[in-house]
Amino acid sequence: MENRLTDEEKSYLLRLARKAIESAVLQKDLPAVSLESLSPALREEGASFVTLTEGGELRGCIGALEAYQPLALDVREHAIAAAMDDPRFPPVQPAELPRLHIEISRLTSPQPLHYTQPTDLTKLLHPHVDGVILREGFRRATFLPQVWRQIPDPEDFLSLLCRKMGSPADLWRKKILDVALYQVEEFEE
Repeated sequence: MENRLTDEEKSYLLRLARKAIESAVLQKDLPAVSLESLSPALREEGASFVTLTEGGELRGCIGALEAYQPLALDVREHAIAAAMDDPRFPPVQPAELPRLHIEISRLTSPQPLHYTQPTDLTKLLHPHVDGVILREGFRRATFLPQVWRQIPDPEDFLSLLCRKMGSPADLWRKKILDVALYQVEEFEE
């Protein structure tokens, strides 16, 4: 990824995410973000995912695939959503706050992947590098590149991604899907 964030920018985003989560969980005012005082990288539009874990287990993960607001605001919004609005989990409770671990993924713009045979798809993926978006009609799902750590086999990766999309696991083997790839700059507390 070009134009990587500095250590100071990463620290700021992690602190902002933690303060935003604490504010939401404790029902306090959100931390203010003074865009004028931020670096250009934090002011420019950016897409992010915020992943929360507790004791090494997923506790929430929400983000955007396309940039539509300044990166700092994007991280703040998705930190709150990961804590309060991930439909797979109940909202984070105050007692959980000290145990939460925050990871932020800053995404590159997704690029369409063109292929002609379903069997070609696994050969075109770069495990541990590519985040993958699958689309069919109105259905869409993504796995961040970090998911390769748990699902290193490309066939299993695509099958589980199809299931996440709400489709049969073998859909990717039967037809050409809309596929896009992206990379992330990942950092954590």
